[in-house]
Amino acid sequence: MKYLLLVLATCIFYQSYAQTTSEKWNLQRMVDYAMKNNISVKQADIQARITALQHQSNKLAVYPNANFSSGLGMQFGRSVDPTTNQFTTTQLLFNNFNLSTGITLYNWGKLKNTISSSDFAVKASEAEIERAANDIALNVATYYLAVLSSKQQIEITLSQIASTNEQLENTRKRVDAGSLPELNAAELEARVAQDSINYYNAKSNFEQNILNLKGLLNLDMAVPFEIEIPTLDKIPVLPLAELEPALVLQQALTELPQQKAANLRYKSAEYAVKAAKAGMYPTITFGGGLGTNFASSTNKITGVTLGASQFTGQFVNVNGTDYYIQQPTVQFTQGKKGFGEMWDGYGVQLSNNFRQNVGFQINVPIFNNGSAKLNYQNSKLQLKQSEIAIEQSKQKLQQDIYMAHNNAIAALQRFNASEKTVETALRSFEYAKKRYEVGLITTLDLITNQNNYLQAKLTRLNNQFDYIFRMKLLEFYKGKGLKL
Repeated sequence: MKYLLLVLATCIFYQSYAQTTSEKWNLQRMVDYAMKNNISVKQADIQARITALQHQSNKLAVYPNANFSSGLGMQFGRSVDPTTNQFTTTQLLFNNFNLSTGITLYNWGKLKNTISSSDFAVKASEAEIERAANDIALNVATYYLAVLSSKQQIEITLSQIASTNEQLENTRKRVDAGSLPELNAAELEARVAQDSINYYNAKSNFEQNILNLKGLLNLDMAVPFEIEIPTLDKIPVLPLAELEPALVLQQALTELPQQKAANLRYKSAEYAVKAAKAGMYPTITFGGGLGTNFASSTNKITGVTLGASQFTGQFVNVNGTDYYIQQPTVQFTQGKKGFGEMWDGYGVQLSNNFRQNVGFQINVPIFNNGSAKLNYQNSKLQLKQSEIAIEQSKQKLQQDIYMAHNNAIAALQRFNASEKTVETALRSFEYAKKRYEVGLITTLDLITNQNNYLQAKLTRLNNQFDYIFRMKLLEFYKGKGLKL
Protein backbone atom coordinates (compact mmCIF):
# COMPACT_ATOMS: atom_id res chain seq x y z
CA MET A 1 0.00 0.00 0.00
CA LYS A 2 2.84 2.41 0.71
CA TYR A 3 3.85 2.44 -2.95
CA LEU A 4 0.32 3.21 -4.07
CA LEU A 5 -0.02 6.03 -1.54
CA LEU A 6 3.29 7.50 -2.65
CA VAL A 7 2.28 7.42 -6.32
CA LEU A 8 -1.17 8.85 -5.60
CA ALA A 9 0.37 11.69 -3.56
CA THR A 10 2.70 12.47 -6.43
CA CYS A 11 -0.21 12.47 -8.89
CA ILE A 12 -2.23 14.85 -6.69
CA PHE A 13 0.76 17.21 -6.48
CA TYR A 14 1.31 17.01 -10.23
CA GLN A 15 -2.36 17.77 -10.99
CA SER A 16 -2.44 20.70 -8.57
CA TYR A 17 0.73 22.06 -10.18
CA ALA A 18 -0.84 21.78 -13.63
CA GLN A 19 -3.93 23.63 -12.45
CA THR A 20 -1.82 26.59 -11.30
CA THR A 21 -0.19 27.03 -14.71
CA SER A 22 -1.23 29.59 -17.27
CA GLU A 23 -3.25 28.99 -20.39
CA LYS A 24 -2.53 25.68 -22.04
CA TRP A 25 -0.38 25.58 -25.16
CA ASN A 26 -1.65 23.78 -28.24
CA LEU A 27 0.53 22.87 -31.18
CA GLN A 28 -0.43 25.89 -33.28
CA ARG A 29 0.36 28.31 -30.48
CA MET A 30 3.73 26.65 -29.87
CA VAL A 31 4.63 26.69 -33.56
CA ASP A 32 3.68 30.36 -33.95
CA TYR A 33 5.61 31.31 -30.83
CA ALA A 34 8.70 29.31 -31.83
CA MET A 35 8.76 30.89 -35.28
CA LYS A 36 9.06 34.31 -33.65
CA ASN A 37 11.25 33.59 -30.65
CA ASN A 38 13.52 30.66 -31.43
CA ILE A 39 17.20 31.64 -31.54
CA SER A 40 17.83 29.97 -34.91
CA VAL A 41 14.95 31.88 -36.46
CA LYS A 42 16.24 35.14 -34.96
CA GLN A 43 19.70 34.47 -36.40
CA ALA A 44 18.21 33.85 -39.85
CA ASP A 45 16.21 37.07 -39.52
CA ILE A 46 19.32 39.08 -38.64
CA GLN A 47 21.20 37.60 -41.61
CA ALA A 48 18.30 38.58 -43.88
CA ARG A 49 18.43 42.13 -42.55
CA ILE A 50 22.18 42.31 -43.22
CA THR A 51 21.58 41.13 -46.79
CA ALA A 52 18.81 43.72 -47.19
CA LEU A 53 21.17 46.49 -46.05
CA GLN A 54 23.74 45.39 -48.62
CA HIS A 55 21.04 45.47 -51.29
CA GLN A 56 20.08 48.99 -50.21
CA SER A 57 23.70 50.05 -50.45
CA ASN A 58 23.93 48.64 -53.99
CA LYS A 59 20.80 50.54 -55.05
CA LEU A 60 22.13 53.83 -53.68
CA ALA A 61 25.38 53.38 -55.63
CA VAL A 62 23.65 54.52 -58.84
CA TYR A 63 23.04 58.01 -57.40
CA PRO A 64 25.62 60.82 -57.37
CA ASN A 65 27.88 61.13 -54.37
CA ALA A 66 28.69 64.44 -52.69
CA ASN A 67 31.36 65.18 -50.09
CA PHE A 68 32.20 68.35 -48.23
CA SER A 69 35.41 69.03 -46.32
CA SER A 70 36.93 71.96 -44.47
CA GLY A 71 40.23 72.53 -42.72
CA LEU A 72 41.51 75.07 -40.21
CA GLY A 73 45.02 75.18 -38.79
CA MET A 74 48.52 76.62 -38.58
CA GLN A 75 51.53 75.98 -40.81
CA PHE A 76 55.10 76.11 -39.50
CA GLY A 77 58.51 75.95 -41.13
CA ARG A 78 58.95 75.58 -44.87
CA SER A 79 55.55 74.99 -46.45
CA VAL A 80 53.37 76.00 -49.40
CA ASP A 81 51.13 79.01 -49.07
CA PRO A 82 47.71 77.63 -50.16
CA THR A 83 46.68 80.96 -51.66
CA THR A 84 49.82 81.53 -53.82
CA ASN A 85 51.22 77.97 -54.16
CA GLN A 86 54.63 79.47 -53.31
CA PHE A 87 57.05 78.08 -50.74
CA THR A 88 57.31 80.15 -47.59
CA THR A 89 58.87 79.90 -44.18
CA THR A 90 56.38 82.27 -42.60
CA GLN A 91 54.00 80.92 -40.02
CA LEU A 92 50.51 80.89 -41.54
CA LEU A 93 46.89 80.57 -40.40
CA PHE A 94 44.92 78.70 -43.08
CA ASN A 95 41.30 77.79 -43.74
CA ASN A 96 39.88 75.91 -46.75
CA PHE A 97 36.54 74.61 -48.06
CA ASN A 98 35.99 71.87 -50.66
CA LEU A 99 32.85 70.33 -52.16
CA SER A 100 33.09 67.45 -54.63
CA THR A 101 30.55 65.25 -56.42
CA GLY A 102 30.63 62.41 -58.93
CA ILE A 103 28.44 59.85 -60.64
CA THR A 104 29.09 56.69 -62.62
CA LEU A 105 27.70 57.14 -66.12
CA TYR A 106 28.48 53.73 -67.59
CA ASN A 107 30.22 50.62 -66.33
CA TRP A 108 28.90 47.89 -68.64
CA GLY A 109 25.93 47.05 -66.39
CA LYS A 110 27.98 46.29 -63.28
CA LEU A 111 25.80 48.36 -60.95
CA LYS A 112 22.58 47.12 -62.48
CA ASN A 113 23.59 43.45 -62.26
CA THR A 114 24.92 43.90 -58.74
CA ILE A 115 21.55 45.30 -57.68
CA SER A 116 19.71 42.39 -59.32
CA SER A 117 22.06 39.90 -57.67
CA SER A 118 21.55 41.37 -54.20
CA ASP A 119 17.79 41.57 -54.78
CA PHE A 120 17.61 37.81 -55.33
CA ALA A 121 19.95 37.33 -52.37
CA VAL A 122 17.49 39.23 -50.16
CA LYS A 123 14.61 37.04 -51.34
CA ALA A 124 16.71 33.94 -50.71
CA SER A 125 17.48 35.15 -47.18
CA GLU A 126 13.78 35.67 -46.54
CA ALA A 127 13.16 32.11 -47.72
CA GLU A 128 15.88 30.96 -45.32
CA ILE A 129 13.93 32.56 -42.46
CA GLU A 130 10.89 30.54 -43.51
CA ARG A 131 13.06 27.45 -43.78
CA ALA A 132 14.44 27.94 -40.28
CA ALA A 133 10.92 28.48 -38.99
CA ASN A 134 9.73 25.27 -40.69
CA ASP A 135 12.62 23.31 -39.22
CA ILE A 136 11.73 24.61 -35.78
CA ALA A 137 8.06 23.81 -36.39
CA LEU A 138 8.95 20.21 -37.25
CA ASN A 139 11.07 19.95 -34.10
CA VAL A 140 8.24 21.40 -32.04
CA ALA A 141 5.80 18.89 -33.53
CA THR A 142 8.24 16.05 -32.83
CA TYR A 143 8.67 16.96 -29.17
CA TYR A 144 4.98 17.78 -28.83
CA LEU A 145 4.07 14.28 -29.98
CA ALA A 146 6.75 12.92 -27.67
CA VAL A 147 5.12 14.81 -24.79
CA LEU A 148 1.73 13.38 -25.72
CA SER A 149 3.19 9.89 -25.90
CA SER A 150 4.93 10.18 -22.53
CA LYS A 151 1.73 11.64 -21.04
CA GLN A 152 -0.20 8.61 -22.26
CA GLN A 153 2.48 6.36 -20.82
CA ILE A 154 1.96 8.00 -17.43
CA GLU A 155 -1.74 7.23 -17.60
CA ILE A 156 -1.05 3.63 -18.63
CA THR A 157 1.37 3.11 -15.73
CA LEU A 158 -1.13 4.65 -13.28
CA SER A 159 -3.80 2.28 -14.56
CA GLN A 160 -1.35 -0.57 -14.17
CA ILE A 161 -0.60 0.44 -10.58
CA ALA A 162 -4.31 0.55 -9.76
CA SER A 163 -4.85 -2.89 -11.32
CA THR A 164 -1.89 -4.45 -9.51
CA ASN A 165 -2.94 -2.89 -6.21
CA GLU A 166 -6.45 -4.31 -6.61
CA GLN A 167 -4.95 -7.75 -7.13
CA LEU A 168 -2.72 -7.22 -4.12
CA GLU A 169 -5.66 -6.33 -1.89
CA ASN A 170 -7.61 -9.41 -2.97
CA THR A 171 -4.54 -11.62 -2.53
CA ARG A 172 -3.83 -10.11 0.89
CA LYS A 173 -7.35 -11.03 2.07
CA ARG A 174 -6.87 -14.60 0.91
CA VAL A 175 -3.43 -14.77 2.49
CA ASP A 176 -4.85 -13.52 5.78
CA ALA A 177 -7.61 -16.16 5.47
CA GLY A 178 -4.95 -18.83 4.96
CA SER A 179 -6.05 -19.87 1.47
CA LEU A 180 -2.87 -18.52 -0.22
CA PRO A 181 0.76 -18.45 0.89
CA GLU A 182 2.50 -15.20 1.88
CA LEU A 183 4.72 -15.53 -1.17
CA ASN A 184 1.84 -14.57 -3.46
CA ALA A 185 1.33 -11.26 -1.65
CA ALA A 186 5.08 -10.58 -1.60
CA GLU A 187 5.36 -11.10 -5.35
CA LEU A 188 2.49 -8.68 -5.99
CA GLU A 189 4.03 -6.11 -3.64
CA ALA A 190 7.22 -6.37 -5.67
CA ARG A 191 5.12 -5.85 -8.79
CA VAL A 192 3.55 -2.70 -7.30
CA ALA A 193 7.06 -1.40 -6.60
CA GLN A 194 8.11 -2.11 -10.20
CA ASP A 195 4.98 -0.43 -11.53
CA SER A 196 5.82 2.61 -9.38
CA ILE A 197 9.30 2.72 -10.93
CA ASN A 198 7.70 2.57 -14.39
CA TYR A 199 5.48 5.49 -13.42
CA TYR A 200 8.39 7.64 -12.27
CA ASN A 201 10.33 6.78 -15.42
CA ALA A 202 7.36 7.80 -17.55
CA LYS A 203 6.93 11.01 -15.53
CA SER A 204 10.65 11.83 -15.87
CA ASN A 205 10.46 11.24 -19.62
CA PHE A 206 7.42 13.52 -19.80
CA GLU A 207 9.19 16.32 -17.91
CA GLN A 208 12.28 15.92 -20.09
CA ASN A 209 10.18 16.34 -23.22
CA ILE A 210 8.53 19.41 -21.68
CA LEU A 211 11.99 20.92 -21.11
CA ASN A 212 12.93 20.17 -24.72
CA LEU A 213 9.81 22.01 -25.85
CA LYS A 214 10.64 24.99 -23.66
CA GLY A 215 14.12 25.10 -25.15
CA LEU A 216 12.74 25.21 -28.68
CA LEU A 217 10.32 27.94 -27.69
CA ASN A 218 13.09 29.87 -25.94
CA LEU A 219 11.05 29.95 -22.71
CA ASP A 220 12.34 30.32 -19.18
CA MET A 221 12.72 26.82 -17.75
CA ALA A 222 11.26 27.95 -14.40
CA VAL A 223 8.00 29.26 -15.90
CA PRO A 224 4.99 26.89 -15.48
CA PHE A 225 4.09 25.27 -18.77
CA GLU A 226 1.17 23.01 -19.65
CA ILE A 227 0.21 21.69 -23.05
CA GLU A 228 -3.19 20.90 -24.44
CA ILE A 229 -3.74 17.17 -24.75
CA PRO A 230 -5.86 16.29 -27.81
CA THR A 231 -7.69 13.00 -28.14
CA LEU A 232 -5.52 10.73 -30.25
CA ASP A 233 -8.41 9.13 -32.09
CA LYS A 234 -9.73 12.57 -33.05
CA ILE A 235 -6.50 13.83 -34.65
CA PRO A 236 -7.33 14.23 -38.37
CA VAL A 237 -5.07 12.36 -40.75
CA LEU A 238 -5.30 12.45 -44.54
CA PRO A 239 -5.64 9.09 -46.31
CA LEU A 240 -2.42 7.66 -47.66
CA ALA A 241 -3.95 7.68 -51.13
CA GLU A 242 -3.89 11.51 -51.05
CA LEU A 243 -0.25 11.53 -50.01
CA GLU A 244 1.37 9.73 -52.91
CA PRO A 245 5.09 10.65 -52.90
CA ALA A 246 5.19 11.81 -56.52
CA LEU A 247 2.30 14.24 -55.93
CA VAL A 248 3.72 15.43 -52.62
CA LEU A 249 7.13 16.02 -54.24
CA GLN A 250 5.60 18.06 -57.06
CA GLN A 251 3.92 20.39 -54.58
CA ALA A 252 6.91 20.50 -52.24
CA LEU A 253 9.22 21.71 -55.02
CA THR A 254 7.09 24.83 -55.42
CA GLU A 255 5.99 25.35 -51.82
CA LEU A 256 8.88 24.52 -49.49
CA PRO A 257 11.26 27.40 -48.71
CA GLN A 258 14.47 25.37 -49.01
CA GLN A 259 13.82 24.81 -52.70
CA LYS A 260 12.81 28.45 -53.17
CA ALA A 261 16.01 29.59 -51.46
CA ALA A 262 18.17 27.36 -53.68
CA ASN A 263 16.52 28.69 -56.86
CA LEU A 264 16.83 32.31 -55.72
CA ARG A 265 20.50 31.91 -54.86
CA TYR A 266 21.08 30.52 -58.33
CA LYS A 267 19.46 33.62 -59.86
CA SER A 268 21.59 35.80 -57.59
CA ALA A 269 24.73 33.97 -58.74
CA GLU A 270 23.74 34.48 -62.42
CA TYR A 271 23.68 38.26 -62.04
CA ALA A 272 26.83 38.17 -59.92
CA VAL A 273 28.65 36.59 -62.90
CA LYS A 274 27.49 39.44 -65.15
CA ALA A 275 28.59 42.03 -62.61
CA ALA A 276 32.01 40.39 -62.23
CA LYS A 277 32.47 40.30 -66.01
CA ALA A 278 31.70 44.03 -66.21
CA GLY A 279 34.58 44.66 -63.81
CA MET A 280 37.01 43.84 -66.63
CA TYR A 281 35.76 46.70 -68.83
CA PRO A 282 36.26 50.52 -68.68
CA THR A 283 34.18 52.74 -66.42
CA ILE A 284 33.06 56.28 -67.35
CA THR A 285 32.35 58.76 -64.59
CA PHE A 286 31.41 62.43 -64.39
CA GLY A 287 32.41 64.71 -61.54
CA GLY A 288 32.87 68.25 -60.37
CA GLY A 289 33.95 70.30 -57.42
CA LEU A 290 34.04 73.68 -55.68
CA GLY A 291 36.75 75.05 -53.41
CA THR A 292 38.37 78.10 -51.91
CA ASN A 293 41.27 78.99 -49.55
CA PHE A 294 42.24 81.57 -47.02
CA ALA A 295 45.73 82.16 -45.57
CA SER A 296 47.15 84.84 -43.31
CA SER A 297 50.62 85.39 -41.90
CA THR A 298 50.82 85.63 -38.12
CA ASN A 299 53.33 88.53 -38.49
CA LYS A 300 52.65 92.18 -39.32
CA ILE A 301 54.83 95.25 -40.16
CA THR A 302 54.87 97.67 -37.25
CA GLY A 303 57.32 100.26 -38.62
CA VAL A 304 59.59 101.40 -41.52
CA THR A 305 63.00 103.14 -41.19
CA LEU A 306 64.63 104.84 -44.24
CA GLY A 307 68.47 105.01 -44.28
CA ALA A 308 71.05 106.66 -46.58
CA SER A 309 70.89 105.85 -50.28
CA GLN A 310 73.60 103.75 -51.85
CA PHE A 311 74.86 103.66 -55.43
CA THR A 312 74.12 100.40 -57.11
CA GLY A 313 76.77 100.76 -59.87
CA GLN A 314 74.02 100.86 -62.52
CA PHE A 315 72.79 103.81 -64.49
CA VAL A 316 70.28 104.88 -67.10
CA ASN A 317 70.87 107.23 -70.03
CA VAL A 318 68.38 109.99 -70.55
CA ASN A 319 68.97 112.29 -73.59
CA GLY A 320 72.66 111.42 -73.64
CA THR A 321 73.18 111.96 -69.95
CA ASP A 322 73.95 109.05 -67.61
CA TYR A 323 72.10 108.99 -64.33
CA TYR A 324 73.40 106.62 -61.68
CA ILE A 325 70.80 104.59 -59.82
CA GLN A 326 70.75 104.83 -56.06
CA GLN A 327 69.00 102.37 -53.77
CA PRO A 328 67.58 103.61 -50.51
CA THR A 329 68.09 101.57 -47.36
CA VAL A 330 64.78 100.45 -45.84
CA GLN A 331 64.39 98.56 -42.57
CA PHE A 332 61.07 97.01 -41.54
CA THR A 333 60.00 96.28 -38.00
CA GLN A 334 57.66 93.26 -37.49
CA GLY A 335 55.36 92.10 -34.68
CA LYS A 336 52.74 89.46 -34.02
CA LYS A 337 49.16 89.94 -35.18
CA GLY A 338 46.32 89.74 -32.73
CA PHE A 339 43.76 86.97 -33.22
CA GLY A 340 41.25 89.34 -34.83
CA GLU A 341 43.89 90.81 -37.17
CA MET A 342 44.67 87.37 -38.58
CA TRP A 343 41.22 87.28 -40.19
CA ASP A 344 41.54 90.60 -42.03
CA GLY A 345 40.50 90.20 -45.68
CA TYR A 346 38.84 86.82 -45.03
CA GLY A 347 35.86 87.35 -47.32
CA VAL A 348 37.95 88.93 -50.07
CA GLN A 349 40.40 86.00 -50.13
CA LEU A 350 37.61 83.41 -50.22
CA SER A 351 36.04 85.24 -53.15
CA ASN A 352 39.31 85.70 -55.03
CA ASN A 353 40.40 82.06 -54.49
CA PHE A 354 37.04 80.51 -55.38
CA ARG A 355 37.52 77.75 -57.99
CA GLN A 356 35.24 75.33 -59.86
CA ASN A 357 35.83 72.20 -61.93
CA VAL A 358 33.77 69.69 -63.95
CA GLY A 359 34.93 66.83 -66.11
CA PHE A 360 34.63 63.30 -67.38
CA GLN A 361 36.91 60.44 -66.43
CA ILE A 362 37.43 57.01 -67.93
CA ASN A 363 39.14 54.22 -65.98
CA VAL A 364 40.49 51.32 -68.02
CA PRO A 365 41.63 48.22 -66.09
CA ILE A 366 44.83 47.28 -67.91
CA PHE A 367 46.59 45.25 -65.26
CA ASN A 368 45.32 44.74 -61.72
CA ASN A 369 47.22 41.60 -60.71
CA GLY A 370 44.53 39.45 -62.28
CA SER A 371 41.97 40.33 -59.59
CA ALA A 372 39.16 41.18 -62.04
CA LYS A 373 39.66 38.00 -64.06
CA LEU A 374 39.93 35.83 -60.95
CA ASN A 375 36.80 37.44 -59.54
CA TYR A 376 34.96 36.59 -62.75
CA GLN A 377 36.16 32.99 -62.66
CA ASN A 378 35.18 32.71 -59.00
CA SER A 379 31.67 34.02 -59.74
CA LYS A 380 31.22 31.36 -62.42
CA LEU A 381 32.23 28.66 -59.95
CA GLN A 382 29.75 30.10 -57.44
CA LEU A 383 27.07 29.85 -60.11
CA LYS A 384 27.97 26.21 -60.73
CA GLN A 385 27.87 25.55 -57.02
CA SER A 386 24.40 27.11 -56.81
CA GLU A 387 23.24 24.90 -59.66
CA ILE A 388 24.50 21.82 -57.82
CA ALA A 389 22.81 23.05 -54.63
CA ILE A 390 19.45 23.11 -56.44
CA GLU A 391 19.91 19.55 -57.60
CA GLN A 392 21.11 18.47 -54.18
CA SER A 393 18.12 20.09 -52.47
CA LYS A 394 15.72 18.45 -54.92
CA GLN A 395 17.35 15.06 -54.46
CA LYS A 396 17.29 15.39 -50.66
CA LEU A 397 13.66 16.47 -50.70
CA GLN A 398 12.69 13.56 -52.93
CA GLN A 399 14.54 11.13 -50.70
CA ASP A 400 12.91 12.54 -47.54
CA ILE A 401 9.39 12.39 -49.02
CA TYR A 402 9.67 8.86 -50.33
CA MET A 403 11.26 7.73 -47.07
CA ALA A 404 8.50 9.45 -45.08
CA HIS A 405 5.87 7.71 -47.22
CA ASN A 406 7.49 4.31 -46.71
CA ASN A 407 7.82 4.97 -42.98
CA ALA A 408 4.15 5.98 -42.80
CA ILE A 409 3.07 2.72 -44.46
CA ALA A 410 5.28 0.72 -42.10
CA ALA A 411 4.01 2.67 -39.09
CA LEU A 412 0.40 2.01 -40.10
CA GLN A 413 1.12 -1.69 -40.47
CA ARG A 414 2.83 -1.78 -37.07
CA PHE A 415 -0.06 0.10 -35.47
CA ASN A 416 -2.65 -2.29 -36.94
CA ALA A 417 -0.60 -5.27 -35.78
CA SER A 418 -0.21 -3.81 -32.29
CA GLU A 419 -4.00 -3.37 -32.07
CA LYS A 420 -4.35 -7.12 -32.49
CA THR A 421 -1.56 -7.70 -30.01
CA VAL A 422 -3.31 -5.60 -27.36
CA GLU A 423 -6.58 -7.46 -27.89
CA THR A 424 -4.82 -10.82 -27.55
CA ALA A 425 -2.78 -9.72 -24.52
CA LEU A 426 -5.93 -8.36 -22.83
CA ARG A 427 -7.79 -11.65 -23.29
CA SER A 428 -4.78 -13.57 -21.96
CA PHE A 429 -4.57 -11.29 -18.94
CA GLU A 430 -8.30 -11.60 -18.21
CA TYR A 431 -8.09 -15.40 -18.40
CA ALA A 432 -4.98 -15.36 -16.21
CA LYS A 433 -6.78 -13.32 -13.52
CA LYS A 434 -9.67 -15.77 -13.45
CA ARG A 435 -7.36 -18.76 -13.28
CA TYR A 436 -5.30 -17.06 -10.57
CA GLU A 437 -8.41 -16.44 -8.50
CA VAL A 438 -9.20 -20.19 -8.50
CA GLY A 439 -5.56 -21.13 -7.87
CA LEU A 440 -4.78 -22.67 -11.24
CA ILE A 441 -1.71 -20.48 -11.97
CA THR A 442 0.99 -18.90 -9.84
CA THR A 443 1.45 -15.23 -9.06
CA LEU A 444 4.47 -15.19 -11.37
CA ASP A 445 2.28 -16.37 -14.25
CA LEU A 446 -0.24 -13.65 -13.48
CA ILE A 447 2.47 -10.97 -13.39
CA THR A 448 3.91 -12.24 -16.66
CA ASN A 449 0.53 -11.90 -18.39
CA GLN A 450 0.10 -8.48 -16.85
CA ASN A 451 3.53 -7.39 -18.12
CA ASN A 452 2.68 -8.66 -21.58
CA TYR A 453 -0.52 -6.62 -21.57
CA LEU A 454 1.29 -3.50 -20.36
CA GLN A 455 4.02 -3.88 -22.96
CA ALA A 456 1.43 -4.41 -25.70
CA LYS A 457 -0.36 -1.18 -24.75
CA LEU A 458 2.90 0.78 -24.67
CA THR A 459 3.93 -0.64 -28.04
CA ARG A 460 0.56 0.24 -29.53
CA LEU A 461 0.84 3.74 -28.13
CA ASN A 462 4.32 4.26 -29.59
CA ASN A 463 3.20 2.88 -32.96
CA GLN A 464 0.15 5.14 -32.94
CA PHE A 465 2.20 8.27 -32.30
CA ASP A 466 4.79 7.19 -34.86
CA TYR A 467 2.06 6.73 -37.46
CA ILE A 468 0.51 10.13 -36.69
CA PHE A 469 3.88 11.86 -36.92
CA ARG A 470 4.76 10.19 -40.24
CA MET A 471 1.42 11.20 -41.71
CA LYS A 472 1.71 14.77 -40.41
CA LEU A 473 5.19 14.95 -41.93
CA LEU A 474 3.79 14.00 -45.33
CA GLU A 475 1.02 16.57 -44.91
CA PHE A 476 3.67 19.15 -44.10
CA TYR A 477 5.63 18.35 -47.27
CA LYS A 478 2.39 18.69 -49.21
CA GLY A 479 1.94 22.22 -47.87
CA LYS A 480 -0.83 21.48 -45.36
CA GLY A 481 1.13 22.83 -42.40
CA LEU A 482 1.28 21.24 -38.98
CA LYS A 483 -2.10 20.71 -37.38
CA LEU A 484 -3.39 18.26 -34.81
